[in-house]
Amino acid sequence: MQHQRLDPTRHLRPRPRRMLVLGLGAAAALSLTGCQPDRGSGTAASNSPTSTAPSARLTPTPCGTYSGRGCASARERVDLVRPTFSNPTKVTNPLFPISQLHSAVLLGHVDGKPFRSETTLLPNTERIAWDGQEVETLVSQYVAYLDGRLEEVARDRYAQADDGSVWYFGEDVMDYRNGAVALTEGTWLAGREGSAAMIMPAQPKVGDVFRLEDVTGVVFEEVKVKAVDQTVQAARGPVGHAILAEELHADQTYDHKIYAPGHGEFRTTSGGDLEALALAVPADALPGPPPAELRSLSTYAVGILELARLPEWEAASATLERMGPAWDTLRTATRPPPMIAVRLGDALHALTDAVKARRAAATSQAAVDVAQSVLDLALAYRPPAEIDARRFGLWSQQLRVDAAAKDLAGVTGDVAVLEWIRDRFAPTLDPVNQADLDTRLRGLRTAADAKNLATAADHAARLEARLRDLGAI
Repeated sequence: MQHQRLDPTRHLRPRPRRMLVLGLGAAAALSLTGCQPDRGSGTAASNSPTSTAPSARLTPTPCGTYSGRGCASARERVDLVRPTFSNPTKVTNPLFPISQLHSAVLLGHVDGKPFRSETTLLPNTERIAWDGQEVETLVSQYVAYLDGRLEEVARDRYAQADDGSVWYFGEDVMDYRNGAVALTEGTWLAGREGSAAMIMPAQPKVGDVFRLEDVTGVVFEEVKVKAVDQTVQAARGPVGHAILAEELHADQTYDHKIYAPGHGEFRTTSGGDLEALALAVPADALPGPPPAELRSLSTYAVGILELARLPEWEAASATLERMGPAWDTLRTATRPPPMIAVRLGDALHALTDAVKARRAAATSQAAVDVAQSVLDLALAYRPPAEIDARRFGLWSQQLRVDAAAKDLAGVTGDVAVLEWIRDRFAPTLDPVNQADLDTRLRGLRTAADAKNLATAADHAARLEARLRDLGAI
């Protein structure tokens, strides 16, 4: 869940990446540039365990900074004891609870632009052969957006060792530019490019040093624990026993990080950039059904989006007037997570200004932004797969907004987002409906690749309607 590859031009690298069995989303997204992940020896079949008996310690690698200096000494490191894995997918380490971190939303800003990421535990696992062991790993999907556009997607693999430490077995990384995969730099797999890496000790202490990623010429991150037993403010109140850490990168810059029990990586700051956990489930989940105001806000936002297309500005203004009281009631009754509340408030202000000015494109985008934050709040009440299905529907709307604006790069990126979100909720559908969804997605991809924006918008609208017929949204 760390991510700062050998790229000195970018100061804050969201989180880690992941991948094993590429579903439709991964395969289709990679096909944008004709780039396919090089699994080679990375699968269990082609990366067979060696016959060498494991020794007591792993061999230290050289310092991975560009200068070869600045790293901690081997005697400071706690990640050199050779791990064993008897029950690797049962992760009980509270500071990296990946097996119980079903879905998380992080918000912030990078290079002065709004940043957002979604981390989702996927239902499949992957077996990876490394160091004479074949280890079953959890697979987590990470999707990052910058200024509302798809920026990065990755799949990460994790496993817990018998001593309670959590290990990182590699990531498949796809950086997007103009809606298409531009780079896969930073992709690595334990046993293929290098060694698995400790991502969290069992009981971190001040002064502990461990490398989250350590593949020479590919990725390097080294963490030093600076403080323990800290208290941080999470979405639902204070959380104790957090740790503060300093993360060294290849260009000898540092990130400052916080890890919190039940939440994992909680906050990252670097050079004025910020990535902070806004909501994580089940840690921040709430009992009972979602408040009625949440459903109302979602209905109003989508309603205004459709009214702006007509355009019916008087009806849009009347609907907007209902949103303010609903949001005020919701804020008073539930005290929503602060970062989501701020972003929702900003989107509502933008929506108000756009409707008053009768600007269809701005109104449509602001309505989508409102609906996105409403879904983030609903994540505390509903299963992640349900929220992801609704996110799929909302990104179908986003695609239609971008198609209307003649934004080919936006549409291309939106298709990729839909393909990736598909991997999160499609396993909850029966095989027939899952196959139908995939067929419709392929039709959408074909239209976008052909630069036929009108047809792509039509496919998107039909996709959303199909999910609504299935009761998924």
